Amino acid sequence: MSIRLKVILPYLLLTVVVSVIGVYVVTRLVANTMRERLTNQLLEAGRVVSDNFVRQEVTHVETARIIAFTTGMADALANEDSDAALVLAAPVISGLGVENLILISPQGNELVHLIVNENGELERVLENTGASSSPIVVPFLTNRNAQEAPHRALGVNLVNDGTYYYTSIPVSSNGRFSGVVVIGTSIRNILPFLKSTSLADIIIYGGNGQAVGTTLGAADQDTLKVVSISQDEFRKIIASSDLVTGNNFPLDGRMYSLARGPLQVGSDRIGVFAVVLPLDFVIQSGLDSRTTYIVLFTFVFLVVIVIGFFVSLVITKPIYSLVNTSKVIAGGNLDQRTGIQSNDEIGTLANNFDEMTRRLQERTNELEQMNETLQKIDKTKTNFIQISAHELRTPLTLIMGYSQMLEQDTKNNSQLKKLAEGILEGSERMNDIVDSMLDVSRIDSNALFLRKTGLQIDQLIKKVQKGFTEAFKERKIKFDTNGLDKLPIIPADPDLLQKVFYHLIMNAIKFTPDGGSITVSGQYLNGTEPPRVEVTVRDTGIGIDAGSKSTIFEKFNQTGEVLLHSSGKTKFKGGGPGLGLAIARGIVEAHGGHIWVESVGYNEQTNPGSKFFVSLPAEKVVEKES
Repeated sequence: MSIRLKVILPYLLLTVVVSVIGVYVVTRLVANTMRERLTNQLLEAGRVVSDNFVRQEVTHVETARIIAFTTGMADALANEDSDAALVLAAPVISGLGVENLILISPQGNELVHLIVNENGELERVLENTGASSSPIVVPFLTNRNAQEAPHRALGVNLVNDGTYYYTSIPVSSNGRFSGVVVIGTSIRNILPFLKSTSLADIIIYGGNGQAVGTTLGAADQDTLKVVSISQDEFRKIIASSDLVTGNNFPLDGRMYSLARGPLQVGSDRIGVFAVVLPLDFVIQSGLDSRTTYIVLFTFVFLVVIVIGFFVSLVITKPIYSLVNTSKVIAGGNLDQRTGIQSNDEIGTLANNFDEMTRRLQERTNELEQMNETLQKIDKTKTNFIQISAHELRTPLTLIMGYSQMLEQDTKNNSQLKKLAEGILEGSERMNDIVDSMLDVSRIDSNALFLRKTGLQIDQLIKKVQKGFTEAFKERKIKFDTNGLDKLPIIPADPDLLQKVFYHLIMNAIKFTPDGGSITVSGQYLNGTEPPRVEVTVRDTGIGIDAGSKSTIFEKFNQTGEVLLHSSGKTKFKGGGPGLGLAIARGIVEAHGGHIWVESVGYNEQTNPGSKFFVSLPAEKVVEKES
């Protein structure tokens, strides 16, 4: 994110927050007050509906008890005397205004069923309507407990398909269960009373979420279908503990808001009801004022953006200049300067930056001059090594030739022969040093020419081992190989690679005490790309300290005190010019390989040993299917 955005975003964010809060507060002050009034009225209407159902329940229970305790009623039901039960019940219900009465015997038979028809007349139902199997009757017939509490439910009367609010109580005689009295009141007749007392329209829902009665509109089937809810929503509401405000909905061109809640009487939840109010009194001015304030705050928002842009421009212009200058300097142009002239913090930063650049330029020039000098010195050193090696080669050849002739002529003189052999041995060692100096010279000048052929590592190691046979025997050092015969043929220069392992094994001999061991092992790494052959030269010598691991592959590097080194090249801690590992690294890297060392440290008492690794590219070997 650019600094310009970082400067302007706080202004922008603050303006958005203030605008949103302003619009919310101003437009909601009126609207929320009216909505709160609507919600409170819905909640109050819901409480009125619940209270009226409780009052209706009290009326049902009182009426049912009057019938149940009518003299002779318990015996009539127990004896299943329907005529006697009808004679006893008819006068009572006529005076109490009962809409639906059902009397059931202890055996579960429907003895008396009276219902008020559409003409307001009390009519007897002769067929069995299945009332004895309803949820509010079955518990009494099952438990036969004369003291059981009343049960309530909403149910459909099969005689007229009307929905009724039913209450059932047991009939007893001397503590003995004698039957059941069921009192019902039509929901259609309850709804007008609920509307007048709650000052809201009412909806009553059955067990499947279908609206079974309402005071809205014409209260026909289309209206009931509009206000019905799903069965899942019905279960959620009937399980809730309070009135739940529902959604707004249109009906006959008018918007309504409703709240639904469980219809609970006593311990029974018999259904769900809803109270409904129109939204007309939520004033339209709230919406109008919202638009006005949104336009106002949008204008303020745009003004703040413009101001923030110009403020950010003043702040960020010198910063961008500083950034661009730093990019140019990072690209290598140390002559670039910021050119910022101001008295503020940014001006101070720019001045310090320019001063830092000037000093960096001075130090860079000094380093470049020193680097040129070092390159000249290194070139001179390389030339000296090359010239010295070539100049030494000729006299060494003469010395070696005369030494060999002298050795042949002194066969009969043991003392002179020993001297001749000493001269020849020293000449050969000096010749090895000269060869090493020439190899280093070729490596430094990138003049190392590779003559690659198919090379078998195990044969190469055997050739190197043969050259050290006398040294192994003299020093009692055990030499082993492991896995070399399983390595594939690799493309490499055999003469140069022989020098690599010659120097590595000679190095292992020099720093391994008498009686130690050297092991050369190899493995083929087919999982890498490209595949590689890894050869390890492992010894039981005195080890290498951690500080020397990064320098032992440099030219003329020596470990330990040089003056304490032995004069023999294969003696313990034998001497040498310190070129062997440098030559090995140069040859390995020329082959596209890698050489490194691992050692836990230097210790001449415990002899932790060292492991030199040579990794060389190899051709991919296709495994044969078994």
